[in-house]
Amino acid sequence: MRRLGRSGVEVTPLGFGAAALGNLYTPLDDEQAHDAVRAAWQRGIRYFDTAPHYGLGLSEHRLGAALRAYDRAGYTVSTKVGRRLDPADGTGDDLAHGFAVPATHRRVWDFTADGVRRTLEASLTRLGLDRVDVVYLHDPDDHAEQAFREGYPALEKLRAEGVVGAIGAGMNQTAMLTRFVRDTDVDVVLCAGRYTLLDHGTAAELLPTAADHGVSVVLGGVFNSGLLVDPRPESTYDYRPAPPEALHRALRMKAVAERHGTTLRAAALAFAAGHPAVSCVLAGPRSAAEVHDCADRFATPVPPEFWQELRESGLLPRQGGPA
Repeated sequence: MRRLGRSGVEVTPLGFGAAALGNLYTPLDDEQAHDAVRAAWQRGIRYFDTAPHYGLGLSEHRLGAALRAYDRAGYTVSTKVGRRLDPADGTGDDLAHGFAVPATHRRVWDFTADGVRRTLEASLTRLGLDRVDVVYLHDPDDHAEQAFREGYPALEKLRAEGVVGAIGAGMNQTAMLTRFVRDTDVDVVLCAGRYTLLDHGTAAELLPTAADHGVSVVLGGVFNSGLLVDPRPESTYDYRPAPPEALHRALRMKAVAERHGTTLRAAALAFAAGHPAVSCVLAGPRSAAEVHDCADRFATPVPPEFWQELRESGLLPRQGGPA
C-alpha cells in the first residue's frame, strides 16, 4: 500500500477505475459488474475510483453494491465532485458521453461549496457508504475560477472535518493539475491519459512538481481509452477514433513488445507505474477476465531491451520510460 501525500489514505499500486461499470462503450448487467469487482478483490486490488459522471450514477451504485461484501476498513474509495446530477427534463439516453444508460438525470456543472457537499452526499447515498476516502474536483477545465475560489476550499473544509481523508483534482490535462499542486494543499492529483506510451507530456512539469511538493499522482487512462490494449483501425484514442499517426506508433510498439516476449498492455502499465511520483495506476476493466489480464500484465516484468529499442527507434524520448 502507498500513502497519498501527507494524508493517512493508502492505495494499492494497481487500482480499479470504475467508469466501465457505468456502461462506458459496452453495456454490462449488474452481475457482470459485480464479477469485475470481485475479481479485482481476488487479485489484491483495494483502491476503487468512481464518479457521478460515469453512467449518471450507475457506476457508483454498482460499485457500492459490490463492495458491501467486504470489510469497509479493507479498501479505499474515491469519487468526484463538480458535476451534479439533476433529474432530466425528458427521456433519452447517455450515448453522447459514451455511457449507454437511460438519461433519467442530467449533469450540471457546479463547483460551488454547496454543490460540492450536495454532490458528495448524493454519491454516498448511491454508494451506500457513510464516507469516501478521497474526493477529486472533476474536470474543472472551464470552471477554474469557481473551482479554486469555492470548490477547493469546500474540499479543504471536508477534510478538516474528517468527512474525507484526502482531496485532489482529476483531469485530462496537466497545466491546471500543476497549478493545484503548486497553489493548494491537495494530497493527490488524478491525471488521465497524459502520461502514457503515446503521450509523455506530463513528465515535463506535473510529475516532478508533484514529487517536489509531496503530492501523490494517480494515473488513469494509461491505455489511452483502448488503443494501447489492442491497436486496430477501429480502436479509440482519448475517447475518439484513433488518428492514423497514433495507431501507427501503437502498432510499432506492439511489434517491438512481441519481439521481446512481452505485450503492449504490460508495457503500458509498466511505463505508467515506472515514474517515482506515481502512487497508483488505475486500470478500467470491463469484465472479470480483463481484471485478471490487467493484474497479470501489471505483475509481468518488461525486459530492459524493450525500453532500449523504443528509445533507439525514437518511439520514446532518450530519457523516457523505466530504466
